[in-house]
Order: sequence, then structure tokens, then C-alpha cells
Amino acid sequence: MADGTTILQHWIFSQFLLPFLLVFFIVFAILERTKLFGDGKKQINALTAFVIGLIFVGAVYPKLVVSNLILFLTVTIVAVFVILLIWGFIFGDEKGFKLEGWMKWVLGITAGIAFIWAVIWATGLTDKLGNFFSQSSSLGNTIITNGVFLLVIAVTLVVVMKNQK
Repeated sequence: MADGTTILQHWIFSQFLLPFLLVFFIVFAILERTKLFGDGKKQINALTAFVIGLIFVGAVYPKLVVSNLILFLTVTIVAVFVILLIWGFIFGDEKGFKLEGWMKWVLGITAGIAFIWAVIWATGLTDKLGNFFSQSSSLGNTIITNGVFLLVIAVTLVVVMKNQK
């Protein structure tokens, strides 16, 4: 029976080959760009990057830190891409279809709230947040009460400031 793993999930790839290649290519590129050993010294740069990559793969903690940073980077890149895609749909100026200024802000705020909710849903935190803000959590009830109070104050200030103009 197949267990659902791919060859890229094998420990040789995830714990050795991919971290080694990442460090090797980054170090090699830095050495080539800075010309630390001089012009035309690709063999020395490659051997130095190779040794640094092997030392890196042999150490557990730095490899774990870099793996976590790479995971964070990939999630961040996808999140920024989604934000920019939504931003382009809302605030882009297309010929023939123009949104009013207030419509752009309403759509932007709605898209921002939807994006935050999508991230919370994708990370699986919806149940934890539901339990936090349920009736059994006094801290959750305090936060909700204060949030509603601040919202009422903010709306009141906006209405008063708008009427003064």
C-alpha cells in the first residue's frame, strides 16, 4: 500500500540534499560576485562553497533554523502575491471600468478582512479562536466588549468630525 509520500519528501532530500544545495549555491554566488579569491577562480569558489555546504549539513541546529526561515519565506511570498493580486484587481485602473474612491476603500477593507480570515482558516486557528472568544473565556468576552466599545467611539468620532467640516 502506498503511504502518500513523494521522493522529494524522503529524508535524503529534505535533510541533506536541498539544504546542501541551497547553501552551496548561495555561498558560490556570493564568492563569484565579490571575487574574494580573485577573477576566474571558479574552482576555488566551488570547492569553498562545497565545503561550507557540507559543514552546514553536518550541523543540526543551523539547518533547522534555515529550514524554518525558508518555510516562513515561502508562505510569506505566497501571501504577498495574493495581497498584490487582490490589490491589482481593486485599485488597478482599467479602461472602461472605473470604481469610485469610496468603492475602492470598501473593497480594499473587505479584501483585507477576507485575507486575514483566509490566513486564519488556512492555518487551522479558527477552532482555537472560537474557543477563545466563546462564553467560557472571560478574557475573550473582555476583548469583545472593549472592541465593540472602541468601535462605537471611533464611529462617533468620524461622524462628529465629518459634521464639523
